[in-house]
Parts: sequence; C-alpha cells; structure tokens
Amino acid sequence: MNEARQLVMAVDDNPVNLMISKETLSDTYSVMTVPSASKMFELLVRYTPNLILLDVDMPEINGYEAIKILKDDPKMKNIPVIFLTAMNNSDSELQGLSLGAIDYITKPFSAALLKKRIEVHILVETQKKALQNYNEDLQRMVDIKTRIILKLQNKVLQAMAELVEGRDILTGNHIERTQVCLSVLLSNMFANNIYQEQTKEWNVGLLLQSSLLHDIGKIAIHDNILKKPGKLTKEEFDEMKKHVLYGVSFIERLEESEEDSLFLEYAKIFIKFHHERWDGSGYPNNLIATEVPLLGRLMAIVDVYEALVSARCYKAALDHETAVSVILQGRGTAFEPALIDLFVQCSDQLSLSMSSDRKIDDKSHSLFNIMPIKF
Repeated sequence: MNEARQLVMAVDDNPVNLMISKETLSDTYSVMTVPSASKMFELLVRYTPNLILLDVDMPEINGYEAIKILKDDPKMKNIPVIFLTAMNNSDSELQGLSLGAIDYITKPFSAALLKKRIEVHILVETQKKALQNYNEDLQRMVDIKTRIILKLQNKVLQAMAELVEGRDILTGNHIERTQVCLSVLLSNMFANNIYQEQTKEWNVGLLLQSSLLHDIGKIAIHDNILKKPGKLTKEEFDEMKKHVLYGVSFIERLEESEEDSLFLEYAKIFIKFHHERWDGSGYPNNLIATEVPLLGRLMAIVDVYEALVSARCYKAALDHETAVSVILQGRGTAFEPALIDLFVQCSDQLSLSMSSDRKIDDKSHSLFNIMPIKF
C-alpha cells in the first residue's frame, strides 16, 4: 500500500462493487476493499482511512447501523463517510445524512462523479484538519504566552510583597509563608467538601496570587512604627491598624482602570477582612461570624498561625504543638469553629510547610501586643 496516498476504505458485501470501486479509485488513492461492516471494524483498529465508502444494504450490520457505531466511538467518529446505495429516494438519503454521512451516492454511479466527490470531501477534511492543527498550535502559543505573563505577574507580586517586607527588617517571608499555609488549608477544605457551594466558582490560582497583597497597605505605615522592635503604644497600634484601609484604597484605585478584575476582587477581600474576628471584636468593621467573607476567615487563621511559629525580636518562635493549642483557644471567638476543626485536621501538613526557620514581625494583629494571645 502506498503510504503517500490517502486511504479510502470501500465497504460492500458485493465483490463486483468492491472491484469497481478499486478500479475506479486506485489510480489516485490507496484503496482497501472490505466485505462487511464487522470486518471494517476489525481493520479500523489498525488503520485510519481518510474516507469510508459504505454500502447501506448489507447483511448482519447494515450501513445505517455501522455509521451509528462509528459516530459513537471517539476514535472513529471523525472519519468521513459516503453512503453508496441502490436505494434512490429522498427518505433514505435524508436518513443517511442525518446519521452523520457527508454524502449519499446512488448506484450505478459515474466513475468520474465518484472520484470528484471523494476529491472534494477529502480536500474539505484536509483543510479542516489543517485549520484544527493551526488552532491547536495557536492555542499552544497562547498558553505559552499566558504562562510567561503569569510568571511575570507573579514576579511583580512577589516584588511588591518584598517591598513591603523590606521596609520591616523583622518581617522575613511572612507574606509568602502565609500563602503556603493558605494553600494547604484550601486543599484540605476542597478535599473535605467544606463550603463546596461557595467555592465552586473560585479561581484558586488567582486567589493564591492575590493573597500576596494582603498586607500591601503596610507600605503606607511610617518607619517609626513599622520598624519599632518593641511593643507598640495604643496610638501606634491604632495607626498600624490603618494598613487595612490603606491597602483597600490602593486596590480601589487599581479597580478604577480595570473592569471586572477577579484578581483585584480577591485581593481586596484578603486585605479588608483578614483582621476581622468571628466574635465581632476584630477590625476595621467589627464584623461578626459569616458577615466576614470566607476568604477573610481563612486568611485570619493562617496569618496568626504563621506569626506564632515564627521568631520575633522579643520572643522565640512557638513550636507547632503550642501554636496549635493557642489557635484552638480562639475557636468560636477569633476564628470560625468549622475552619479551626479543619485547621487541626491538616495541622501536620501546615507544620511541614513552616519547617524552615524564618523571622517575622507582623505588628498588625493583637499577637504583637499581648503575649501569649488572649482570645
């Protein structure tokens, strides 16, 4: 068989018809003659023809039954089929076309007409495949460009986070570490189908990216407060708490030039609500329970946990077990009970994610002012 030629498979229970098809087409195509539909299916395991000429009136499996099987198989459904039949009526033709055939030729047929129709249909299919390949190549290019843009976006976000952390010499990698903790908590929340209805539309990639901005407002806090190594006064802490408002204002200015930005929407939620508490004693709005968006309730937990297990200038890092115990004191007061139960369930994974010894100093929550934390 000439592999350079396109393959036409002629399926007919009449040997004479098969001989005619082969003689008519063999000067242009590689022709495979097949005596039955069942034999055709055996051969289709090994061969993929460019086109099938299928007789309608055959024993055991007729042409209509055969095309139904073809179109139901993902590996064969795209092979173009032309029906050849002695039945010359519009109902039969309509039935064949309705089942997925691309053409319907009645016998006896003109050899020149058959060749021309096959030529046209194979050309159309070749162009369709070329267009499909082009679209796939284009999609691959788009995917590559998208990954490059996302990588650049991540670098910009990390640079912004590092700019905030760089102003506070004690902070370390708090922002990145809270992102890691958040990822662990989210993974377990999804695995346990917690808040499944609320989270089904979340774009987790954008969500985790945006979490890097949760402390962006600290860039507006004066160095005298941000870099103070000791306990803040009440006035200083009140000013520190304004980092939430500064961060929200920063995002809202970006939103003025961006329509329907899910990334900015996520970022604003993290910024605005990660210091609210389940019992309503948080800031800036003293929201209670589920008035605090779910993302804010999640970030509140990982933000405090990351601070507890990290060293500060005035205290050593707590070990994981002690930190979990402290977090548990806030169950139902600082934190949502169901999310704390989840936190405990995946606490070993969180411990692994925090295994590296880094220093932070996030003075923006009550941990900085009261040691140990009294929830």
